[in-house]
This record gives sequence, C-alpha cells and structure tokens, in this order.
Amino acid sequence: MTFLLAMLGLNSACSQQAFVNADVDAFAQFISDVDVQLIDVRTAQEYAEGHIDGAANVDVKSDDFIAAASAQLSKARPVAVYCRSGRRSANAADQLASEGFSVTNLSGGILAWEDHQMPTTKTEVDVFTTKSGLSVKFYALLHASIRIVFDGKEIQIDPVKELGGRVVDYSSMPKADYIFVTHEHRDHFDERAITQLTNNNTRLITNSRCAEMLGRGDVMSNGDSLDLDSLLKVEALPAYNTTEGHLQFHPKGRDNGYILNIDGLRIYIAGDTEDIPEMSNLGHIDIAFMPCNQPYTMTTDQLLRAARTVKPRVLFPYHYGDTDVSTLPAQLKADGIEVRIRHYE
Repeated sequence: MTFLLAMLGLNSACSQQAFVNADVDAFAQFISDVDVQLIDVRTAQEYAEGHIDGAANVDVKSDDFIAAASAQLSKARPVAVYCRSGRRSANAADQLASEGFSVTNLSGGILAWEDHQMPTTKTEVDVFTTKSGLSVKFYALLHASIRIVFDGKEIQIDPVKELGGRVVDYSSMPKADYIFVTHEHRDHFDERAITQLTNNNTRLITNSRCAEMLGRGDVMSNGDSLDLDSLLKVEALPAYNTTEGHLQFHPKGRDNGYILNIDGLRIYIAGDTEDIPEMSNLGHIDIAFMPCNQPYTMTTDQLLRAARTVKPRVLFPYHYGDTDVSTLPAQLKADGIEVRIRHYE
C-alpha cells in the first residue's frame, strides 16, 4: 500500500496537494484493498443511476459534508473518492485531507471509469464505523431484504429472490455466515434464497414457525438473546399489529424484530410491526430499519412516533411499497434523526 501510494502521489508531491490523484487502473488497484473506504461524492440521484460497487454516498455539496463523511469514515484507514469528472471529488478530497484523512481521488471521475469499461452497480450501500474502527456496510436489496457486511462476515436479513417483478441475484454474493428471518410471509421468507445463500458454516436464526417450515434453524422467541461471535450479538424483539382489523397480519408473539450489536454498533431491524410499546425499552439505537405500509405495518404518522420513541441516529424506512416517505427527512430533522431513503421497492 505504501509503495502504491508513493507511485500515485508523484504529481501531488509536486503540486503540494494534500491528497493523491490516481488514474483508473491505479484507482481500481487501490480500492481492491479491503481496508480502503470508498466514497461517491455526487448527488443521491447520480449515485442511484450507477456507482462503483461498495461505494457509500455523501454529497460534497451538502451543508454537512464533513460531519456526514466523518460519521462514516475512520481516519485509521485510507479513503478513496470519486465524482462525475473528478472536480467535485478533488474538492471533497481536499476537505477530507484537511481533517486528517489519507485520501486518493479518481482522476476523470466515473466518466473515465466507464470509458475504461469498468463495472458499476445500482445497489445502494451505506457504510458506518464501529467504536473500534470496523466498517459495517448495509446494502439495500429488495423490500425487506438487507445485506450487511463486516469484518469479512456476511449477514442476510429476510432474503427474497423475487418480488413484484424485481429480482435479487444471490448467486453473485458470498454465502452467508448468518441469515435472520423475521417471519413466514413470502416477502420475508424465501426458502430458495435461503438455500442459495447457505453452506455448512451458515447459521440460520428465525422464529419457530419458519424453523418448522424449513426443518432447521436456531429458534429465537421475543426476549431471547444470543452471543454469535466476539463481535456480533443479537436480541429478538416483538413485532406485531395493534390496529383493529389488522391484528391477523402479524399477531403478537409470533414474529421477530432483531437488534444486532456489531462491535457496539446497535442496529434495530423492526420487521413487520406497528409502533408498539416495547419500542420505548430498546435502549440506545444507532441505526433503525422501520417499515411503513399500512394495513400491514405502520402509517407515516406511526413511523414518526416510532422514530421519536426509538431515537436512532439514522433511520432507514423500508418495506414501504407505494407509501410516500419523502417527507420524513424534513419532519425528523428537528429531532436530530437523519433519515436515509433507499430504493428497497
């Protein structure tokens, strides 16, 4: 890594830049190192149209760019940045370098990347850093399906191969170390996807009904907890309907939500639920995934109440179908809750 940076940095040493510029080939080699943190500094719309796989998105033109980037990055690890043509990312690289990050910028941006026939993806990813500097990546896959990657480990939440005409290619992903299933509805439980992601080392964690249907799996009931390895702990939580006329969809006591504790980063996967009283007892939550599509889960008003109860640092609405969740970021800004809307549908 030191030799590569020295080679890349010949031009920056002459111009006294605080960051390194790299052409496409050098940049591709650089980001192949798993220790490198990759940031796309374009707008969310540009990012959604196609980005380099594994890149997190932080818009350099946002008012809180440094704060948002610093929340996702560790200064102990190198950073790679890019934009459309290299201009915005050079600005971002300069800002990050002034904050003490070691930064490499892609010369020519994603336009040069694509001109060299390098691959891009539309799968959205968010990156967070744990208390000890470990990166945890979240991939928005489909509806309620989430992929989480940390420390070489693969977690799949409610993997489903196909829904509403959209398809997830699980064959292109590594086998899962852990699969969590919240309940048996077909938009959460897909035996084909589970089988495709499973090898002899995969641990499947689910409620009793799904374990019964599959004939395997570690059963967790509401209130149970497990230490899965030195970095990962999980708690199973209630997830149910409370509105009259909707109680049959998710009866109390049957389904699970989960809190994953990854090296101190606490992630609430709510599952299919309304704003239930148990949400007031979750303790500190860094990241929350909460559903929003009545009659099956929450209305937007219920989701606002739930978010203000749980108080996550970052909220991801998911499972939202045709529900308009676009107003949530502005509505929760005064509460200090960052809302990130990803294309789960």
